[in-house]
Amino acid sequence: MIETRLLRQFVAVAEELHFHKAAERLHMAQPPLSQAIGRLEDKLGFSLFLRNKRGVRLTAAGTAFLDTAYRTLAELEQGIEHARNVSAGICGKLDITAVSIAYYESLLTTLRRFREAYPNVQLTIREMPSASQAKALLAGEADIGFMRRLPLPAGTLESRLLLDEQIVMALPARHAKAQEGAVDLREFADEDFVFTPQALGGGYYAHLTALCEAAGFYPRVVQEAAQVHTLLGLVACGFGVALVPASFIGAIPRERVQFRAILPIDEQPTPRLGLYMKWNARNASPTLANFIAMFENPGVAEHQEHCPGTAPHTPPHRTAHDSLN
Repeated sequence: MIETRLLRQFVAVAEELHFHKAAERLHMAQPPLSQAIGRLEDKLGFSLFLRNKRGVRLTAAGTAFLDTAYRTLAELEQGIEHARNVSAGICGKLDITAVSIAYYESLLTTLRRFREAYPNVQLTIREMPSASQAKALLAGEADIGFMRRLPLPAGTLESRLLLDEQIVMALPARHAKAQEGAVDLREFADEDFVFTPQALGGGYYAHLTALCEAAGFYPRVVQEAAQVHTLLGLVACGFGVALVPASFIGAIPRERVQFRAILPIDEQPTPRLGLYMKWNARNASPTLANFIAMFENPGVAEHQEHCPGTAPHTPPHRTAHDSLN
């Protein structure tokens, strides 16, 4: 293995074709420089310079090796710079998982800000259910996820609540209650419901069924759909009604689906649902740290969708180890 110091000394002599001038350029004495070039030639097994009273010039092998020295030193500098950028989190990759985020403008805006601030970071965004996201984070297959609350063991994932939004009722446009104001969930005990599968997000599923149970009934689920957009399409076609996050108001034309706020039951708070940012605390990626820091800006939660006449969203907060992620 040839030391980079020897390569730099060789390049200096090759460019100056004068040992004394090369020594001055390298801020060293001439004799040690001559000895260093001699050691390099011994390592290589061929002469790099022809030395005589008239001066110094490169051998044919020396000329060929000079190109190799240039390339080696340039690649080394590029490698060091790249590693430095990775260490600073301004270069590399970030694997993001998320539930459907098309209607979360504040989140999309922050993603755009990050891309603008760190253009050399390659972002990969994969849409998947919350349960699948948690598995990917715990397995090290993703860096950060945007998901609903999940029943996970305490301390497994770091968590930050980004948005606390209402749960609203999605009704076919021709439904008898589609033109009313806020609706009473108890009046839907005999209705058909469309739900997302429990296996894709147990916490989300349990939260919605608990709301129905608080209203005195268990939802009669006649159809399941993995994606909210598909679920709303089924509602529009008359399969049933659905409980969805308020962010999806406007995801489908109002002439097809109407969204209505849900009245509190027995003076309980208005039903709400959180969107969480979660990551594995063992992930030491500087790029991930920069991404999380971008969300320190409180503007990330400024986008608030809610039904007319209802209370505003509660401000976002962070939970260090959310045992009910």
